[in-house]
Amino acid sequence: MELKVVKASVEKGEGLGWGKSLLVPSIQEILKNDSQSVPERYIQEPKDRPLISQNLFDSLQVPVIDFSMLAQKDANEIRKLDLACKEWGFFQIINHGVREETMVNMKAAMAAFFELPFQEKSKCAKAANEIQGYGQNFVVSEKQKLDWCDMMFLKTFPHETRNFKYWPLTLPGFKEAVEEYSTEIRKVSNKIDANLSVLMGMDENGLKRKLGEFQQGIRMNYYPTCSRPDLVLGISPHSDGSLFTLLLQDDEINGLQIKHKKVWIDAKPIRNSLVVNIGDAIEILSNGMYKSIEHRAISNEKKPRMSIATFVMPGDEVQIGPLDSMVNGKHLPRSYRNIKYIDYIRQKFANENAGKSSHRHC
Repeated sequence: MELKVVKASVEKGEGLGWGKSLLVPSIQEILKNDSQSVPERYIQEPKDRPLISQNLFDSLQVPVIDFSMLAQKDANEIRKLDLACKEWGFFQIINHGVREETMVNMKAAMAAFFELPFQEKSKCAKAANEIQGYGQNFVVSEKQKLDWCDMMFLKTFPHETRNFKYWPLTLPGFKEAVEEYSTEIRKVSNKIDANLSVLMGMDENGLKRKLGEFQQGIRMNYYPTCSRPDLVLGISPHSDGSLFTLLLQDDEINGLQIKHKKVWIDAKPIRNSLVVNIGDAIEILSNGMYKSIEHRAISNEKKPRMSIATFVMPGDEVQIGPLDSMVNGKHLPRSYRNIKYIDYIRQKFANENAGKSSHRHC
């Protein structure tokens, strides 16, 4: 059986970027040839396989924050946000202001891309030393277990970081949908940034003053059905290297799981909500007060699932380290060393199956 691989090439004149990645097959194409078999490289080790049966912790639910109340500086909602960041590293936001039509159009644009013939999608294939484009990122070993997922990653802000050769510009409505969605999500992320700045002892512009203009990148995940979802993972356990991430889930299908108090629980979808999780960069800046949490995605037998993750990140050359407001001598000693953001990302993703990255101790 011939496996169609998303071809990536090292671009001349381009540096290392965020790190190189090996070529991997497209799951969609594997399924076209054989919808029942699961290739060995996708079968997780027994200890890493998901439990697809009844979730014993079904009563646990990721905290829900009413974003409209945050905008009104409601003290109870701000307290809920603080506790969610400390105890969960995850929360869902409702009444966030992104129009339902914008979210529907974004999902439709993504679905249309993944419905294209493989040869058309491959015109957007990423370079081996470039994070943007169609294909997989951070595959660093031929022995590495692969995720049951096809994906597309695009940088959307600042505008000069966009590289349109990786965008399917001939696909009607795709560019417009991504631009509208990324603009509206940016408004939400600015408000999250302002609230986190205040919670970390600064004014609302504290993080922006410290870090400068943020980067925004969008990862579109397509999880095909799997005949043996008990053997594979849609995305392996990891923490995000971002400041924070906003996820638009499938409204109907569970897939995202987070590790809470050493057990995996479902982040049950709430229609038109966004799931927000703290990234490694905020954990470092907060000196460990707010934690980036391991999470993963599972697959299912019945229906493909899609999700859209928007990463909010410092600039590549920005130094990140504990904020002065989060260090207090013996009571809150500095637990993380300073590091340039691009170096942190390269270090994080150079290791196979890194899981929850640790960048502790001076």
